[in-house]
Order: sequence, then C-alpha cells, then structure tokens
Amino acid sequence: MTKNRWIALVSTFFALFASTGAALANEPVPWQINFQKAATPVMEDIVSFHNLLLWIEVAIVVFVLLLMIWIIIRFNARSNPKPSRTTHHTMLEVVWTVVPILILVVIAVPSMKLLFFMDKAENPEMTLKVIGHQWFWSYEYPDHGNFTFDSNIVADEDLKPGEPRLLTVDNRVVLPADTTIQVLLTADDVIHNWAVPSFGIKIDTVPGRINETWFRVPSEHIGTYYGQCSELCGVNHGFMPIAVDIVSKQDFAAWVEKAKEEFARVDGVDTRVEVVEAGHAAR
Repeated sequence: MTKNRWIALVSTFFALFASTGAALANEPVPWQINFQKAATPVMEDIVSFHNLLLWIEVAIVVFVLLLMIWIIIRFNARSNPKPSRTTHHTMLEVVWTVVPILILVVIAVPSMKLLFFMDKAENPEMTLKVIGHQWFWSYEYPDHGNFTFDSNIVADEDLKPGEPRLLTVDNRVVLPADTTIQVLLTADDVIHNWAVPSFGIKIDTVPGRINETWFRVPSEHIGTYYGQCSELCGVNHGFMPIAVDIVSKQDFAAWVEKAKEEFARVDGVDTRVEVVEAGHAAR
C-alpha cells in the first residue's frame, strides 16, 4: 500500500470516529455508527439497555480471549509434554452452567421491564393514527377535529437549501411536546413499517390490523425528527420518509386551527381528493 493510501485510510478512520462523537450530541451525520440522540424516555431506556448488553458482551469476549491465550501458552505441547487425563471437574461444570444462567437473568430483567414499558401508554393525552400506503403515509388526528392528510416525499429538484434528501416531506406530522401520545398504525395495501429512531419506534403497519405504540417528547427536545419506512414494501420502499415536528403546546394548538381549514372535510368528504389524485397521477 502506498504512502498516500495509508494517509487516506488513517484520515478516514479518524474522521469516522470524530463524526461519531459529534453525533452523540447533535443531529445525525454521514457515516454515523452510534444511535441518534434519544428524544423520548423509551429511546433513553433502549440506549441504556444497549449499553448494558455492550459491557456484558465486551466482558465475555475479553474473558474468552484471555482464557484462550492462557490455554495456548500453558497447555501447548512444549510447556506441557505430559498432558493431564482429567475428564470431569464437578466445580468447573457447575460454574460454567450457573454463570451463563446468571448472565441471562441479568439481561432478562431489564429486557422485560423495557418491553412492558414501551408496549402501551397508560393514560394517553391524545391519539395519532398512521396509515401506510404504497408509497406514502396518511395521518389522522381524531382528538382534534378528525382531519387527515397525506405526507409525500419531496422530489430532489424541489428541495430547499438545508432540507435533507430522501427525508423531506410535503406535510409533516406536528405534535405537542410534554404530551403522552398514543399511536395507532395500520396499512391499506401491504405491510409497511413506521420507524423514527430518535423516538425508539419501529413498528409494522399491517393491513386489517391495528398496532399500537406511544411516545412522549420533553419540551427540551423540541425540533424535527426523521424516519423512514423500514419494511420492504415495494419498488418505492426507499421513498416513504417520515418527518415529525415536535412543538410547544401553544404552537400545536395554533397549528391545529390552521390544519382544520387546510385539511377540512365537507360532510365527511375529503375536499383534497382532486389535488391528491393529481399528485398521485404525477408520480
């Protein structure tokens, strides 16, 4: 390998870890290898559980590595010309049976607590309905006038400066901070998956079935969060982004009043039908 290639390799290595460190405190960055910043209690618990598993795995790998090195050095043919013929060791067999059981118990307890915690909201303050289509999302707000709207990807040529490619949508989901939000999810054609990494949500939307999850974003995490469909749902699977704006409760109330007019229905009929159909035909 030439000198220039070595320099490029080392530079890439340090740039990768520098970007990883930045990602821990800021927005996602290219080549990030760690989690996105946690925005909900569920995601914070997921990260904590991941860190626990990571330390356990590292300890096991280091122990096995040291054990193998010790065996290679202590019990090779030159150091141990007359090997032992021991076939059983009661204490050793008890230890290598009991210790893995204890490790599994240590893992199982926080795992089950996390599963129950992220399952359902105890006392949700509002509900958001999510419907997956090929290939866009629809959202309904049953607690705020029952209006609904579609959310489609913005084409590359229509992106404004600063808008992320393949993640920007025409209509973002807007939700209030400091609010326990129940999310009901389904689909009308094939299985999709509504995934927002910072919320700790990755759940299938299945035709004919309603799945449920929840999240709560504290006011200190107000901002825009992105996700994508995470189920192979067809040729345009990679073009179903999710964009969620978390705003204050006052801003949310103002947005609801505006959304009721923008996405209004007349006698149960969606007044946006012609516009939506035209948009679909264009695609």
